Amino acid sequence: MSDLTNFIATNADWFYLVGAILFVLTLRGLSSPKTAIRGNRFGMAAMAIAVITTFFLAEGPILWMIVGAMVLGAVVGMWKARTVAMTQMPETVALMHSFVGLAAVAIALATVLHTEEAYSTITRLELFIGCFIGAITFSASFFAFGKLAAKSWAKTLVGGWVKPVQAILFIAMIGFGAVYFMTDSLPAFYAMTVLAIIFGWMWIAPIGGGDMPVVVSLLNSFSGWAAAGIGFTLGNSMLIIAGSLVGSSGAILSYIMCKAMNRSLLNVLFGGMGTTAAAAGGDDGAPKNYKAGSAEDAGFLMSNASNVVIVPGYGMAQGRAQNAVKELYELLKEEGVNVRFAIHPVAGRMPGHMNVLLAEADVPYDDILEMDEINSDFASTDVVLVIGANDVVNPSAKEDPTSPIFGMPILEVTKAQTVMVIKRSMSTGYAGLDNSLFYMDKTMMIFGDAKKMVEEMVRSINGGGH
Repeated sequence: MSDLTNFIATNADWFYLVGAILFVLTLRGLSSPKTAIRGNRFGMAAMAIAVITTFFLAEGPILWMIVGAMVLGAVVGMWKARTVAMTQMPETVALMHSFVGLAAVAIALATVLHTEEAYSTITRLELFIGCFIGAITFSASFFAFGKLAAKSWAKTLVGGWVKPVQAILFIAMIGFGAVYFMTDSLPAFYAMTVLAIIFGWMWIAPIGGGDMPVVVSLLNSFSGWAAAGIGFTLGNSMLIIAGSLVGSSGAILSYIMCKAMNRSLLNVLFGGMGTTAAAAGGDDGAPKNYKAGSAEDAGFLMSNASNVVIVPGYGMAQGRAQNAVKELYELLKEEGVNVRFAIHPVAGRMPGHMNVLLAEADVPYDDILEMDEINSDFASTDVVLVIGANDVVNPSAKEDPTSPIFGMPILEVTKAQTVMVIKRSMSTGYAGLDNSLFYMDKTMMIFGDAKKMVEEMVRSINGGGH
């Protein structure tokens, strides 16, 4: 055992280098559905190398605590991976980010309490940054989990008092952190940690549901920076590298998603579109006429079309309709119809939500196109089938300067010859905005559960003599 320990300790930098390369390959693999499984395997191997190497480098580890925690974590993780529904994936991701933040706080507190000797200036700075970012990540991600899971306690905060309170909390948090940094005062460190936890909650609570995909992506970035900060404190290069990769990739993804919404990150985090949308949407309350149809009508139109585009939204996830949609896709393909999927960057409740669902149903990647790739094709499309999407196909983003989403790039489904929309009701989307698409002459509303309606479309095509 001692020989193995000496070997790993002597070559730890090489093991960490291999782990770092595997983490880079992980991100490269996860950039495409085609290579996502391979990317996940690289990540598993990298984490195994990192954990084993660190385990053998630890001085006087308490084996039963470490092994017990690892086994318990593995059991819970495998159970959740097997049982979590795809509709619960966004809140599950947010909850995992929360745990990363909590781990960073726990490590910082343990480090502070580890010795009575004063830490160096640079170490106190690392603890200061790592702990408050971790604390913010913990509470903010936990609130995001509650909001995405529709928990009663995750209530959106509104009112003119919110931003002043946020500012006071943030200034006080930085102030106590600065006191700790300059004086090594433990009470100041504790006060900073508590204020950071409260600030994280207050910071995310006013943000509307329509902005949650960006919030989840940003909190992913924060969890990475928290891990990197603690990595400096512990002197663990692997933790620094892995945290930096997660932090930078999350930040880049947040930027891409904000660009897709034509909004700045500051506007998303402090503008509160989702909380003001209902009031600013320009709806005068007058009754509007819309055209309703049946699943049989939809099946007939699609089976007799040349080009069909399917636009999935959260309604598809909520109805767990992805496999039924795959069956519809295959059936139309057999009929000689050119069928493709159009994906908006912020569709659903988390980054890549629709891609994950379609990948789960084994929809061919070549027929899943992003917004920029397919927008120019809508003008030559016979039928568009929108499944539970609202804000990402809302023409107000292009036509109504008073709309909170004005300027946001959308899937331009209004250019198609016919648009069909599956919705449970005429209620607004997650951002609280009405959608003028639903009242156009070319639009047919199909009311009902997404899975049930798509299955009826499949039956109508199968029974229609095609």
